Amino acid sequence: MGSEEGEELRKGEGRGGQALQLSRRGTRASGGGLIQRSRKRQRSISSCNSPRSTFLSRHSSFNWYDADLWTEIAKYLNGCDLMRLSLANRWFNHLIAEESIWMHACLRDLHVPPSGDVSFPWKHIYASAFDGSHSYNYRQQEKHIDWIRIGAFLLDSPVVLLTENLTLPKMLPRPEDDPAKTIQTTGTCLLAGARTGIWIADLQLVRCPVCNLNTCEGTMQVLDARHVELFLEEGFKDGSWEYEDIGSHRIAKQSGAAAGAIFDSKHLSDPSTAGVLDKKAWIGQQDDWQPKARLSLHAVAVNTNLQPNEGLQVRFQAMRSTGADRKVVSIRISQQLV
Repeated sequence: MGSEEGEELRKGEGRGGQALQLSRRGTRASGGGLIQRSRKRQRSISSCNSPRSTFLSRHSSFNWYDADLWTEIAKYLNGCDLMRLSLANRWFNHLIAEESIWMHACLRDLHVPPSGDVSFPWKHIYASAFDGSHSYNYRQQEKHIDWIRIGAFLLDSPVVLLTENLTLPKMLPRPEDDPAKTIQTTGTCLLAGARTGIWIADLQLVRCPVCNLNTCEGTMQVLDARHVELFLEEGFKDGSWEYEDIGSHRIAKQSGAAAGAIFDSKHLSDPSTAGVLDKKAWIGQQDDWQPKARLSLHAVAVNTNLQPNEGLQVRFQAMRSTGADRKVVSIRISQQLV
């Protein structure tokens, strides 16, 4: 044994008691030797003292069920998301039932500003506006072919101008004039007694309303506008409110286009209304036969360029509510090739 080995042995002997004690606590390795454990002081399990994220820790001053916070979040959700959130628990169900949330969602998705009081809950108004329904779902379903949602506009005045032309006559009809006569002479009329507020406009394509022959290929274009609350009215749903003829006009010559428009008479001079009447900006080329529509805050118009034809039959209709006020709640301007 060398001097270095002897020195190591003497050191080991000096620690004999401790080494023997550790050897007894060791485990035997596969080679027969003992593997001694660490001499570090053994401690029980304890929590970590390192810094941690404050975002994940519990905040005694933060309330996850803050009504103002979730009301603001709800402004960015569509109707389907709002309904899903209301099913989370009773607290969210109560919160999402707030009228202000559904009013904001309805005005936002219809792209219109507030327009006064309504008679039905905003939640129901939103559903009737965005559930994919249209007026022909309730009447004459067998005649319906297709439809396009144009959008929403406002009526601030109860007097509306209806026209079959996108070029207005120099002398507009007066409120006291007979609508049937002014339609015959100018293709326009003033209709009084309209319910003010938000209106929704659709472009409908329906089968020939004259005959019931399956072989008839006749179709009719309809500018169909209604007050936003119409589908919630019992008089409409039970069929007691019906469309009435205002007047009709037969054009017995070649017609270049089938057009129709509804204007709030109070806003005829608005720049946005001038944009609707600027037909060259939106009706397309003469050989473009796809229907086009133009919408402003207080007006709506449609136009379809036509192939060679023998003329048009134009029909103006209105639906009024029952009762003393007899408000106009829906308007139709239809064109059919003769």
